[in-house]
Amino acid sequence: MRAEKLNAGAEGASRSRLARGLILTLPLLFFALAALWLWPGGGMERIGTWAAQGQREAQSALARTLRALRQGEAGALAGLMGLCFLYGVFHAAGPGHGKVLIGGYGLGRRVAALRLAGLALASSLAQSATAVLLVLAGIGVIGWTRTQVTGLADGVLNLASYGAIALVGLWLVLRGLRHLWRTGTGGSGHADPHDHPHHDHDHAHHHHDHHHHHDHGPDCGCTHAHGPSPEQAARVHSLRDALMLIGAIAIRPCTGALFLLIIAWRMDLLAAGIGGAFAMGLGTATITVAAALASVWVRASSLDRIRAALPDPRLAARAAALTELGAGLLIALVALSLLTRAL
Repeated sequence: MRAEKLNAGAEGASRSRLARGLILTLPLLFFALAALWLWPGGGMERIGTWAAQGQREAQSALARTLRALRQGEAGALAGLMGLCFLYGVFHAAGPGHGKVLIGGYGLGRRVAALRLAGLALASSLAQSATAVLLVLAGIGVIGWTRTQVTGLADGVLNLASYGAIALVGLWLVLRGLRHLWRTGTGGSGHADPHDHPHHDHDHAHHHHDHHHHHDHGPDCGCTHAHGPSPEQAARVHSLRDALMLIGAIAIRPCTGALFLLIIAWRMDLLAAGIGGAFAMGLGTATITVAAALASVWVRASSLDRIRAALPDPRLAARAAALTELGAGLLIALVALSLLTRAL
């Protein structure tokens, strides 16, 4: 009887280990399937073909609408803004524009939905601002031609953007590996000090009596700081991450925005062109914001629940590290594939 209980216990432990192993591999399996569909499966090619056709049709309509605006036709300005918005949607649906970067970041790290959506919106509008600055500086100040401006965007800036996105992906991979190593060497059970909700903790402070009679700590009341508080450290990391995400996307301006701004410059309709460029940015933001919200929802509804169901906090930390590792790999693979196609 006792032997049967021991055998049953051993079988239960074996099944438990198998279940834990399967749960830990789920994040990597999810990202591997996504990468297979986007890369060798031809998913990116199909999306790119559909988006390119929509962009060509929108560019022809933009040129016609600008001519109508120059002739003073009623409703031409509103029509131009609407077309620019639609162009941004089509353009963002194709390869690039940081959808994978924003979505992968949201899957890899716990971040508030509104914050990530705000970063997606800011990156799209920053991309429009880059286009405006490039045209104003290139054509208005330096005297470049249209070919030189678009050549810079399609060449150096394009490669720089894809390279920056790939670097962010590799950075997430390194973070995931570091957190995985920490959980395997007896470190903290948390995969990331900023990857979980913060709670208030009461700490007992030891006071040392000396001539000045004051306590030293992050916030001791004296006129000098003795080190960053956890909240300050979190803000530093958040600002750094935000600048990396926005910068990697905004380096490369939208080709359609450049096309619009150059034509508007030649027609003396620069103000309308600038407005249209930012309308394109809002159109682009509809896709990137959707990617941001979807990634946060997927993480909260599935990945976080899986980790919460794990009995061992160390296993949950490993699952979080694997999720970040898989997200970084997906971002890096997609960016590198776009980079090789652009070379």
